[in-house]
Amino acid sequence: MTFPESFFRRSTRELVPYEPGKPVEEVQRELGIERVVKFASNEGSFGPFPAALEAMARAALELNRYPDGGAWALRNALAERHGVRLEEVAVGAGADGVIDCLAQAVLDEGDDVVLGWPSFPSYVIDAVKCGATPVRVPLRDHRYDLDALLDAVTPRTKLVFLCHPNNPTGTSNSRAEVDAYFERVPDHVLTVLDQAYREYIDDPDYPDGIEEYFRGGRRVIVLRTFSKIYGLAGLRVGYGVGPAEVVTEIAKVRRAFDVATTAQAGALASLGDEQELERRRAANAAGRVQLERILRSHGFEPAGPAVANFVYAETGGDCRVLFDQLLREGVIIRPCTGFGASGGIRVTIGTPEEHELLDAALGRVLVAASS
Repeated sequence: MTFPESFFRRSTRELVPYEPGKPVEEVQRELGIERVVKFASNEGSFGPFPAALEAMARAALELNRYPDGGAWALRNALAERHGVRLEEVAVGAGADGVIDCLAQAVLDEGDDVVLGWPSFPSYVIDAVKCGATPVRVPLRDHRYDLDALLDAVTPRTKLVFLCHPNNPTGTSNSRAEVDAYFERVPDHVLTVLDQAYREYIDDPDYPDGIEEYFRGGRRVIVLRTFSKIYGLAGLRVGYGVGPAEVVTEIAKVRRAFDVATTAQAGALASLGDEQELERRRAANAAGRVQLERILRSHGFEPAGPAVANFVYAETGGDCRVLFDQLLREGVIIRPCTGFGASGGIRVTIGTPEEHELLDAALGRVLVAASS
């Protein structure tokens, strides 16, 4: 059975699907390797909070019922936590789900979306799906070039994405730079400030986008997620805080019941445990130092300063070569071709034991490559 090219939407014809990290089980099956470690998908190295596990177990007893379609309890808790109104909180299947719905709600054919590049591929994919044009602005020193980003804005621009910190490079802009951006960005633009990794950052210069920009009256929607430090990546729950009018439009295009009952319960139960967040943040910071040291010992220079739960480095060639070599050693990293960096690799911070396995695998691979 075949379909003519005209059967499918013109806007998606050239799209390359988002490429998720290779599953551990698939690598084990393909290569017959028993021990496989995954550094590819920026999952947190810790699992769900104990309170979240208990809440999800209770929620599982009623999985014959549909989820709360409005996520009222979770949205109310998030609104109270951030000092905003319920009507200013949108939830989705991860922060990525909010991005998708925002694009559907805002973008038409002929609209522009401005973003730094390399960066998170969904900004491009979701714009193109709607017939809009993504305008990619090259990074400067592996960081968003906010002046160049503003220079790329035209009357056709509806959204500007600011990935803060940036995925895949792990770098961030200073508070002064972001402040200056908001002073200059035109009034017809909605800025999407993606702070999916905010909880990992302990730098006092790093701004809280909700408190300082949204509540400060800026035209912005700020994204957060429970997929990272909260350990709920497998449940897919994230949220955005932004203008009520934008949240209302997002609700129009959301799939019904798109955030599962267990996801809502786990996210709600995860809020408020600041001591556990601090413990995880400290462990991540120590792991980042260890991971950067390992990469440098093998001749790679990590982009920096890195502030999230992953590290980025240039390989000096096709990143898939190193990816394939490490895969055969039972180590899964992320080649960044899909992010716009054909020579870059992204390595998620793991446990000390996992880092030792990566160190040994890199040694074997690079020795073999040089012989």
